[in-house]
Order: sequence, then C-alpha cells, then structure tokens
Amino acid sequence: MQLAQIRQIEAVGFRAWPASSVHYDGSWAIRMTASHPSKRLNSVNPLDPGDIGNMEQRVTRAAQRFRAYGRPPIFRLSPLAPKELDQYLQDLGWARFDESMVMTVDLANVDLSDALDQIPLKDIGRFIDAALQVQGENSALKPGLFEVINAIRPSKGLFVIEEGAVAVSTAICVHDGTLAGLFNIGTAANRRRAGLGRTIIKSALKWAMQHGAKKAWLQVEVANTGAIKLYEHMGFREAYRYAYRQAPDK
Repeated sequence: MQLAQIRQIEAVGFRAWPASSVHYDGSWAIRMTASHPSKRLNSVNPLDPGDIGNMEQRVTRAAQRFRAYGRPPIFRLSPLAPKELDQYLQDLGWARFDESMVMTVDLANVDLSDALDQIPLKDIGRFIDAALQVQGENSALKPGLFEVINAIRPSKGLFVIEEGAVAVSTAICVHDGTLAGLFNIGTAANRRRAGLGRTIIKSALKWAMQHGAKKAWLQVEVANTGAIKLYEHMGFREAYRYAYRQAPDK
C-alpha cells in the first residue's frame, strides 16, 4: 500500500478513536488520554518516514511527558515511522510488542445480500455495557469508553446482537467519507464460531455502504489468527502492519 493511502487510513483512524489531547513534535503525533489506558490513545505516532531530526532529544521529551502523565512511554510504529527511529528505540531496549495488521476491503466486493438491516443503538451507555459484558472487561473502563465514543465526530454506528436480553456480539462502525472503520468487534466467549461475528460485521458494513462508504478497514492483532481467518473469508486483505515499542521500566 502506498504511503498516501496509509496516511489516509491513519488520519481517519485518529478521528474514529479520538484521544483527549494531541500534541505534535514535528510530525510525531503525541496522543494522550487520561480516562482510558488504550495504547492507541496513549502513544507517540510518527507520521513522516523522513522526520528524524533531533531524534534522541525528542524521544527523551516524549518519554518524560508520558511519565509525568502517569502513562508508560509508548511509540506506535506504522510504515509512516522512520526506520531509524525503530532501530534507535530497539538499541535503547524499548520492547516491541502487539504487532497488528490493518486490513481493507472494497465494499463492492463484499456479499451483503444476506446482511441484516440492523438499526444502530443511539444509547452509548447501553452499548458500552454490552461491549464490556461481551468482551469480559472491567466495568471500571466504562467512563473512559464513554468519553472516547462520545467524542467520535464522524458518523458512528453502534451495533449489538442480543439473544434474549443477553448481549452476545458488538461492533462499532465509523463512517468517514468513503471509508468505514470497524472497532470493538467482539463475540461472547461461549457463543463464538456460531457466525455472530460475520453477522454483525455485515450489518455494520451494509449500514456504512448505505451512507456512502466505498471501502472498509479494521485493525487486528497478528496473533489473533481466528479473527484474521474470518476477515479474510469476508474479503479483507492485509494493507499494512504496525507495532508498539514501550520504554524499559526505569
């Protein structure tokens, strides 16, 4: 994928999952969010492969800023990050972890003939309760998630599948221009491999397509082979990868 296309997806990704504060050091976007511990919301995101001036001082400043904020210093390194920076962080002992894949698909190539016409939820609190229940996460995350989801400015669809009164699958779809990003895709552990993930994704994509989206994208950890297999079966293909580096604890 060309750098211009990666820049486009990275930009819509920032809008789709907004940090509460963003500072720039050159082309390094420093995203910080006190209310939620997500790495994507609390990391340095370099956006120009050639921006390596005063690299050592800038890394030191960024690390100090994160520690003062009560967050571990983390860089998120996409193909837009300078290779020299990745090597420098490695030499300093910054651990590389959570390699992830960005996958895309042209919606014209997705069979949505059997997609359900699902009306997205308007109640953010109800959606978050369902998502935390489905993913087995701590309810203490609710206020932070509410702040993040409420701050999404592009059009967003909050999707939940329930069986009886029990939520079994959730997803967020953010429609931004011709692109639709999928987030927080989850299925309850006891209801996996029952087609629910495919069902909720198709509903979300149908909604996005009806609103003018032409291409969909999502992020998934490389280690999550089950999810990748599902997305590939639906037509998604790898576009690029990114990984994180975290400072040594000192």
